[in-house]
Amino acid sequence: MINAMKLEQALETERQRFVRTHGKSQGLFESAKGHLLGGVPMNWMIRWAGPYPVFVKDAKGAHFTDVDGNEYIDFCLGDTGSMVGHAPEPAVRAISEAVKHGTTYMLPTEDAIYNGEELSRRFGMKYWQFTTSATDANRFVLRLAREVTSRKKILAFNWCYHGSVDETIATLDGNGNVIPKPGNTGPQVNPALTSKIIEWNDVEALENALRDEDVAAVLAEPVMTNIGIVHPIEGYHDALRRLTKKYGTLLIIDETHTISAGTGGYTKAFGLKPDAVTLGKTIASGIPTGAYGLSEEFGKMALDAIPERYTDIGGIGGTLAANALSMAAMKATLSEILTEEFYTRNIPMAKRYNDEVQALIEKYDLDWSTTSLGVRTEYWFRREAPLNGREAEAAIDEDLDRYMHLAMMNRGILMTPFHNMALITDGVSDEDIDYHTKMFEEIIKEIV
Repeated sequence: MINAMKLEQALETERQRFVRTHGKSQGLFESAKGHLLGGVPMNWMIRWAGPYPVFVKDAKGAHFTDVDGNEYIDFCLGDTGSMVGHAPEPAVRAISEAVKHGTTYMLPTEDAIYNGEELSRRFGMKYWQFTTSATDANRFVLRLAREVTSRKKILAFNWCYHGSVDETIATLDGNGNVIPKPGNTGPQVNPALTSKIIEWNDVEALENALRDEDVAAVLAEPVMTNIGIVHPIEGYHDALRRLTKKYGTLLIIDETHTISAGTGGYTKAFGLKPDAVTLGKTIASGIPTGAYGLSEEFGKMALDAIPERYTDIGGIGGTLAANALSMAAMKATLSEILTEEFYTRNIPMAKRYNDEVQALIEKYDLDWSTTSLGVRTEYWFRREAPLNGREAEAAIDEDLDRYMHLAMMNRGILMTPFHNMALITDGVSDEDIDYHTKMFEEIIKEIV
């Protein structure tokens, strides 16, 4: 049981420790306020457990050093953007060579052909296109889905995450109505006009939402991740595929985070048969890149729906999409880094991490639990893992979350800032996991 008074005292102690040991980061943060909105180059960079963000000096593998000289084990890894580790050698070589020959031309390179073929082999989709982010990949596939089906709405899941896709920044109110998600900044329209939102793992709600045949596509992570890892119940993906086919709705699987499950993400590992797959982040070792793959049938419909004369103004594209640098980085990542060997080595490491956290949860009789997906692992502040987004959101304890993250940072461990997720990559050693386990117990003992 967590002692609330001890938690409050421990959190204040950790705040003071952070300020003492991160003076240069504080100075840079104050200086940045002069010309960076909120003192950071992207506003979510402010959402860390400390009173200001840590400024990074150098990173390699699963470790980085900040400007104050503090060293960290990085279990965040850019929230999947650097899941393959920081500065992996094959990507460094490919990127360095590509820069010498120009980075973007608005013309294709041979590397793009390799990437399309390899992604097709991994995910089973026939045709591929490339973007500058997974968000754009999702946006573009939704546009195509609405175009080829002549339907206006999409369906997503409560507390899902698909980047900054407008249609998905929505939730349900107490009466089950679709409303903007808290913090949704300047929504273009009320998402109730564009979206249907239901709870994950609810087959009845899924069929009810599709029955009117006004949904162009379901956009789903195969396992919810950004609100924490929420697995599908047995048979849910079978129902998802069966019902989307029954009502003429396209099924889009977003593998951006769930590529943690294996080389072809959850789609390959569990034999899913979607109409489209989207992904991004780590597939080019952190170089901004996304991709979307379409089934042969969807691809042919999409091609027919886009007149050649309007391909540059139809809302799908981007001048820097599929640039030569990103294609070179992706080829190196897919061919030499994000391989079967990567998962063979790191999935057991993630299981060990997870098992040791779970053992300490049981030792101290905490109302917590753990869950994992491939090289991705997480702990929850509830006894049973949630079954949907509503349960996951209800499990958030902001003070406890802030304490765990800040105490870890003060001990040289970086966790993903928005939840208690860790990624395991090649640079993580047995000693790193041992150290985390030791610090996890030390931190817990302060608040029980």
